[in-house]
Amino acid sequence: MEVLPGGGEGVAENADAGVRRAVEAMLMVALDPVPPNLLAQLLEVATDEVERICSELAAAYEEEGRGFALVRVAGGFRYQSHPDQAAWVERFVLEGQSSRLTSAALETLAIVAYKQPVSRAQVSAIRGVDVDGVMRTLQHRGYIVELSRDPGPGNAVLFGTTPFFLEHLGLDSVHDLPPLGEFVPGAEVVEALDRGLRVGSDLVEDGEPIDEPVDAEEPSVAEVFGSGGPVEA
Repeated sequence: MEVLPGGGEGVAENADAGVRRAVEAMLMVALDPVPPNLLAQLLEVATDEVERICSELAAAYEEEGRGFALVRVAGGFRYQSHPDQAAWVERFVLEGQSSRLTSAALETLAIVAYKQPVSRAQVSAIRGVDVDGVMRTLQHRGYIVELSRDPGPGNAVLFGTTPFFLEHLGLDSVHDLPPLGEFVPGAEVVEALDRGLRVGSDLVEDGEPIDEPVDAEEPSVAEVFGSGGPVEA
């Protein structure tokens, strides 16, 4: 095709290529299917043009044998893994992702599971460290989800576990989680451990150790977790 001196054909082709790239970029970051009329509005082009471009992109991906596909679902377009790659995707999700949870993520997930609904601040207070990054990871992996908001000051977001979490652990509900009492040591064990940790710092008077008073504001293990099972979401 001959390009006119004024660059008419070239400009049209470049514009079309620009729209294609923009469509690909927006669909790549979208969490849900994007309606063609929304894409058209954002790109300032006709809806029919967006429909045509998406159809051409889908056909091109299929012809090239890509591992992903551009499909139309729920009235919009989205990228998804190709159906013939389902076995590999399943292996990645079930084995590759879940096996890489760090100890920090597992601790945080346990707190959410037993204390839900719970806020980030509450989880952070229990762990003693910032948990924003870990909470985002658990959300991304599909283990926790935003349930509601605290009616108190600040309206903090409250989190809980998901059906995927239960499915992964083979549980029917959070009430099937093992009671925390099975993991919390008895009062005598906690006292013995506390005494052992304070041996080096205890004051001695007339050969007898003087027990320093325990800070009344510091919660015990039992107070942090409670004595019962999981809290109903």
